[in-house]
Amino acid sequence: MPEQVFGQCHTINELLVGNQENQARQELIKLLDYHKTNALAYSPLVNHLIRETGLFPYLEPETSNWEERFIYNAFKVDVGEEKPLTLHREQSFLLKSLLVGNNIAISAPTSFGKSFVIDAYIKIKKPKNVLIIVPTLALTDETRRRLYKKFAHDYKIITTSDVELSEKNIFIFPQERAMNYINIVESFDIMIVDEFYKASSKFDKERSPSLIRAMIKLGSKSNQKYYLAPNITSLDKNPFTEDMTFIRLDFNTVFLEKHELYNEISNNEEKSDKLIDILSKNKGKSLIYAGTYSNIDSLTNLFLDTYKPVKNELLRIFEDWLSKNYDVNWSLTKLISREIGVHNGRLHRSLSQIQVKLFEEENGIRNLISTSSIIEGVNTSAENVIIWRNRKGSAKLDDFTYKNIIGRGGRMFKHFIGKIYILEEPPEEAKTQLDIPFPDEILGDLNDAKYEGLLTKEQVAKLKIYDQEMSELMGIQVYDELKSASAFQSSNSELIKTIAIDLTRNPEEWNGLYYLNEFKPQDWDRLLYKIINLQPGNWDSGYKVFVEFIKIIAHNWSKSIPDLLKELEDHDVGIDKFFLLERNVTFKFSALLNDLNTLQKRILKDKKYDISKFIKWCSHAFLPKVVFQLEEYGLPRMISKKLHESKLIDFYDSELTIHNVIEKFNTIGKESVFEKTKELDDFDKYILEYFFDGIKITNAQQGV
Repeated sequence: MPEQVFGQCHTINELLVGNQENQARQELIKLLDYHKTNALAYSPLVNHLIRETGLFPYLEPETSNWEERFIYNAFKVDVGEEKPLTLHREQSFLLKSLLVGNNIAISAPTSFGKSFVIDAYIKIKKPKNVLIIVPTLALTDETRRRLYKKFAHDYKIITTSDVELSEKNIFIFPQERAMNYINIVESFDIMIVDEFYKASSKFDKERSPSLIRAMIKLGSKSNQKYYLAPNITSLDKNPFTEDMTFIRLDFNTVFLEKHELYNEISNNEEKSDKLIDILSKNKGKSLIYAGTYSNIDSLTNLFLDTYKPVKNELLRIFEDWLSKNYDVNWSLTKLISREIGVHNGRLHRSLSQIQVKLFEEENGIRNLISTSSIIEGVNTSAENVIIWRNRKGSAKLDDFTYKNIIGRGGRMFKHFIGKIYILEEPPEEAKTQLDIPFPDEILGDLNDAKYEGLLTKEQVAKLKIYDQEMSELMGIQVYDELKSASAFQSSNSELIKTIAIDLTRNPEEWNGLYYLNEFKPQDWDRLLYKIINLQPGNWDSGYKVFVEFIKIIAHNWSKSIPDLLKELEDHDVGIDKFFLLERNVTFKFSALLNDLNTLQKRILKDKKYDISKFIKWCSHAFLPKVVFQLEEYGLPRMISKKLHESKLIDFYDSELTIHNVIEKFNTIGKESVFEKTKELDDFDKYILEYFFDGIKITNAQQGV
């Protein structure tokens, strides 16, 4: 054993003797990195220290004593993969607690490996209905891909609305979509809420009410609850987690090596030089946290000025594909040729997924610029994490988010050490107590008798006044029926009341609402203006621009994105604005339409209007429903269109569902799709390879 290794082992042992296990684990991880760098086998002593610090997956059975080999095998569990995996000590502790039926809220580091615990629980416990609530659609697909490969043979994996249930189901949704199943599923064996800190308005002001609404209503139908988050120090007393045990596990599996360089920087030019220097000296993958969209633009300009396009065949064909299908002058198109990608929450889902896939590829994207979407949307990590700005939107970065970002550095078995480069002063270290106050916005959606124990006296009084007002507007029976059915998509009770008041007081202004069901975009103006005025300031553009955008993307399936962008030039809508406004149409605007339709059918019942057809168009971005859903599975619309035009799949088929189209794909097979689809280019095939990988069932699941 080299002297250096023995000395480090001695240091680690002294820390363990002194009950400083966390520090001992950090030193051990650095030692394992030294072994990897120098291609050294682990000695029995190193394996012993791995066992003592609980990092059982890192054990090398071939060089271990029998005690360590026993531990390595004793902690193996079936997580649905072809071979059982060894859990580390704290994963095993958590799994055992879940298996005996405990309700748990856990805080654990990003590198902890929380997903393995979920997979092992499903494999061992074999629950009938599992509900997993995730914060974003990107994480929906990532979770679906992981679980589909392992459990699709035994479970129906459901990620979209209006799906017929099977005997055993795994539901994976953002909270808004999960509510669609509130009256369809009798009970859930377990409800898992990933990133549950977003129930606090401090961390997600806009969407926290809808998450709390889901936690209350779906939680009441769940036999067991498991909430996950990173970096929470303590959990305040609140009605949403009062029946849960809070467990904080400070157990890292990688070491974060911090380089605090902000003291060496006095202006933006020096900061830019420092960034370029870091990227030139580090050959590994780098995740660059920009913080805001304007900072992404600044970094884009810096990189385009600094770097020339490189020879990279995979990224060259991706660049060509972006030019042809999106915009030849788009900054992302130019960045890709320099091995740089961009990740933010506005991009088409498939584009974000493709870039993360390319970031994982050895010969793919080398540097990824990101907003906070990278910590909310995917579970990727990098050898290097660079904090370019200490902002999150308009606010300063808080310690909680900062730790979450730097937690993306390093990865088990790949990078023992994550290098963190900090180019702006980080926030002061702080303990994060998670406060989850009850949002008044959802009061109107609750039954005062059923949920009175959750509410203050003031909230009960507010709820009674609200119920009285709504009953007067639409009748007690109708209001009670809608409320018990959780019929509204919005989590804002005041918005629901605003719509009801407008319909009641100004019924004639809603004349002709059903004309929206006729595909005549040129005639939609008056009604579109009327509808978006119900929620002023919500559309990220002027009203005229948003109305014109809806009318133009009504041709989303028949025209290409470059053609649509040409039409939108007069309204100053470029590619980035296109993504933002399309998302607003499919999410915010569709939810508003749905609630308007629900109310007008009761309040304007004599008119017998129903705009469900128009709602479907908007919610699917005017694409065939399954085409829109396939984008969440990583298949872009332009490839689906080639499949449709080649007559492989008829996307106009009204009977087509996301589940039977997946069956069709598996029946047709990848090679046949390649052979029979007209005009597929090389990058179309690369995307289809990735798509097919996400819908295949492993041999282990087929019992082969």
